[in-house]
Amino acid sequence: MMRLFVMRHGDAGPGYPDRARELSERGHAEAQRMAAWLARELSGGARLYTSPYLRARQTAAHLAAELGVEPESLPIITPDDPPQAVCDWLLEGQAVLPRILVSHMPLVGALTGLLSEGRAERGLGFPTAGVAELEGEVWAAGCARLLRFMTPTDIR
Repeated sequence: MMRLFVMRHGDAGPGYPDRARELSERGHAEAQRMAAWLARELSGGARLYTSPYLRARQTAAHLAAELGVEPESLPIITPDDPPQAVCDWLLEGQAVLPRILVSHMPLVGALTGLLSEGRAERGLGFPTAGVAELEGEVWAAGCARLLRFMTPTDIR
């Protein structure tokens, strides 16, 4: 079974253009809390992919530091990208290590819904820095199982 972690970026302040919005102080704290948790969960390593938007890259930087990996920019995981395109990308290569995607609403919710329920419109509402952990043998619509959903307030 393969594992996939779908994460929404930490809290961000207002700004324009949208792709240049930065994490707030709270967003950095959320990202750090989730990064420490993921480092404990993924002691065997992971591949880290991030949206090219600044707030996602800043969130991924916290994860990268804790996990000891380099984040890879993935241009198909911006807020309004279609979740099916991400499924297609996931299907292209069967990863040995778990993958972490740091992205945005509405994509993270739609992708999680598509993978676990078979329908993008049934996706989860992700709070900032929320993480959905999924497992599956193939990353196709309705073929994954949602193992858990964690938020910064769930981490002790």
